[in-house]
Amino acid sequence: MTSSVSSDRRPDLDWIRVGAFFLLILYHVGMFYVPWGWHVKSPQPVEWLQPVMWLTNPWRLTLLFLVSGAATRFMADKMSAGGLAKARTARLLPPILLAVFVIVPPQSYYEIVEKLAYAGSFAEFYGKYVTASGHWRPDGEPLITPTYNHMWFVVYLFVYSLILAAGLRWGRGLVAPMQRGVERVLDGWGLLVWPAVVFIVLRATLFPMFEITQALIDDWYNHAVSFGVFLLGFLIAKSETLKARFIALRWPALVLAAASYATYAWLGMTLPESDGVSPGEVVAQTAFALDQWFAIAAVLGFGAKHLTRGGPILAYLTLGVFPFYIIHQTFIVVAGHYLAKLGLNQALEATILIAGTFAACFATYEMVRRVNVLRPLFGLKGSAPTKAQAAADAAPAEGRAR
Repeated sequence: MTSSVSSDRRPDLDWIRVGAFFLLILYHVGMFYVPWGWHVKSPQPVEWLQPVMWLTNPWRLTLLFLVSGAATRFMADKMSAGGLAKARTARLLPPILLAVFVIVPPQSYYEIVEKLAYAGSFAEFYGKYVTASGHWRPDGEPLITPTYNHMWFVVYLFVYSLILAAGLRWGRGLVAPMQRGVERVLDGWGLLVWPAVVFIVLRATLFPMFEITQALIDDWYNHAVSFGVFLLGFLIAKSETLKARFIALRWPALVLAAASYATYAWLGMTLPESDGVSPGEVVAQTAFALDQWFAIAAVLGFGAKHLTRGGPILAYLTLGVFPFYIIHQTFIVVAGHYLAKLGLNQALEATILIAGTFAACFATYEMVRRVNVLRPLFGLKGSAPTKAQAAADAAPAEGRAR
């Protein structure tokens, strides 16, 4: 028999979501310094930062999709399929449009300023950006405009939510038996084994054929992982049985995640560049897939065990992370571009960039939450809440779990 979560809330999932978004902000600051391609780059790349970035790279966004699926379950159980589609559209579509036409353009502008020495004004650039007539090729690849850049997560979440709503329109009665089926499959150590096997298979089959593009229409490996865990989160959100299993296996999951990360990071730093698929590369990709699930299982287990209380701080941060997510990358790109010109000590520069990014996020949130016309554009409800409404309002699009 399925054992459902008795409480109407899952503060552990709220805390996990907040923590994952904060890690994402730090990760994007790291993208300015790590020697990988990005919109703008520090003139002094930091080699040792690579294994630090790999620490969360396999699982961070996958975890967010799982938590988003769980949040959608709590929403879907309280409304019709059509109501879910309307609610998601109202919460997600305005921020996507704001991002494409207001938030993201500075990222593309400074990218071509740095990579192509573009000398035109932002106004000149913007006219070409919105009409897709720029024909810029940074890094030898066409710069597609208009674009959503880091908001791909929200775009994918929007599409996944509509697909799920359509499925619920005709198949809501299947949710309970599917939850029971997942509970049976993930019995005991199956909780760690079977999802890891799926991740390994996807990494070995779809990943070599479909590079992650975040372009929606050709991103099949990414969809298989992200939509898969979104649906998994939806099915397990209310299972007390699986919640208890995550808690019971949290330490083995953590040890296995650490071992998988160590293998993947060591091979990533030591394997020579090769066009072929070497045995070492096979091991590295397998370790990546294992870390992807074991780390998620550990986070869910420790979260369910220890992050059991809500409160005003959680309500404030849960409501704020969506505006944080919308604004953070544009600030990093613009601030990083100009900070690099000052010749500061790199540690000081990074400290300023991190502090400035969080300050900009909080400032944006504090402004937006007080201006009713801006709230829907940043994923918040349309009117500033009273104290009595605050708890209900703390459920932005991808996630307060209720």
